[in-house]
Amino acid sequence: MMLRGIRGATTVEKNDEKDILLATYELLNQMIIHNHVEPEKVASVFISATPDMTEAFPAKALREFKGWKFVPVMCMQELDVPGGLERCIRVMIHYNTSSSQKDIQHIYLENAVSLRPDLSNEE
Repeated sequence: MMLRGIRGATTVEKNDEKDILLATYELLNQMIIHNHVEPEKVASVFISATPDMTEAFPAKALREFKGWKFVPVMCMQELDVPGGLERCIRVMIHYNTSSSQKDIQHIYLENAVSLRPDLSNEE
């Protein structure tokens, strides 16, 4: 077993609590499903949001998953870089797994596909 990072990102249309939480939930759900993530093997989860996201803590969406109560999660602000992707939520799950790095499935949804088209699951 080795600690690996599982990356993911998504965007929302507007700075709205419901939209932020739904988008974050969908992103986390896809990351968990595609990588067969078990909460007991998760060391921690970092979630960042761009400065234009002020209506909710995206990390709140993680608490909707059964069995994730004791997983340490930290929410933070993404760097405010000129020309950066707006209304973007990024997730890094630190996961203990026997999977190789090339077998980790990173998930990029909505406009966040533009961040890493080489890793997106879209065709």
